[in-house]
Amino acid sequence: MYRKVGLETDVQGASPHRLVTMLFDGVFDAMSQARAGIENGNTELKNRSLSRAVRILDEGLKASLNLQAGPLANDLNDLYAYLCMRLTKANLHGDIAAIEECQRILTPVREAWTAIAQAPEVLRAA
Repeated sequence: MYRKVGLETDVQGASPHRLVTMLFDGVFDAMSQARAGIENGNTELKNRSLSRAVRILDEGLKASLNLQAGPLANDLNDLYAYLCMRLTKANLHGDIAAIEECQRILTPVREAWTAIAQAPEVLRAA
């Protein structure tokens, strides 16, 4: 319960950039939990976690894109759609390799997003 209250407080006071960071954290957490569910034969955990990961990608990251902003937003839209498809197949087949593929593909996007937040601090220090 305390975790839920802390998360709600964090969301309410978060900048748009921080909210997207939280979505990335959530999708990676869900993928890790799904992998553990597969490894432990816990079908309920696998299903719940992969469904959560797909919802975060589709209703969070993908929905937050401004497709009028240019080709990068459109490329991210296509990437998130691909990841949703792969995670759905991973759920159907208990495919750890598909989850790992999605983690590998999404890691540079997450790192780039994190670097954007740090860039202004670097510029101010110079």
